[in-house]
Amino acid sequence: MKLKLAAPEQVAMVYQRDLLPAFPPAELKPLANIQAMCRDGCYRPWCLFDGEEIAGECFLWLGRPGWALLDYLCVAEGRRNGGAGAWMLSELCREEPDTVILVESEAPVHAPDPELAERRLGFYARCGLRTAGYDTDIFGAHYKTLYLWREALPDQRLMEENRFIYQNRFPKEKYDRYVRIPRDPAAEPVPLVPWNEE
Repeated sequence: MKLKLAAPEQVAMVYQRDLLPAFPPAELKPLANIQAMCRDGCYRPWCLFDGEEIAGECFLWLGRPGWALLDYLCVAEGRRNGGAGAWMLSELCREEPDTVILVESEAPVHAPDPELAERRLGFYARCGLRTAGYDTDIFGAHYKTLYLWREALPDQRLMEENRFIYQNRFPKEKYDRYVRIPRDPAAEPVPLVPWNEE
């Protein structure tokens, strides 16, 4: 198996096959947005190839040089629970050795399936991800912030780069309305909306 960047038609295929059934609307960008980000050069659609077949994907949303957000990590349905997810993260570190990779994972306290959210956090911990000292609220979804890097980094730096990724893509009005980094637990919640709402 090998991690390689997918062609546009392969991105469309795994979006329909894997991402659409696996992610709720508030967490899933429309395919057109992902395709536009690929064309703009701020997105790397890494896929796990087993011969010609794609066994999973780990899409990176790029920020400033040396920073990225793991936008989606997904394993094809027939390949789950066999170590493919952990293998993809390990290979991603090899392919992107100079990149701090931020990760947003649903906070169990507000997740529709708290047990699944806990398992996901446990998976990331086993893969060596560090937990940052702040949560985020993105389009109404509450996330724990994690990151993949060889040493601990200060929360202030992580937040700065985390904000930049969203601010660099969204108009200010949309960012101010739907993105909170860090999440303020005392504030009114952001409305839960699909990614493409203007």
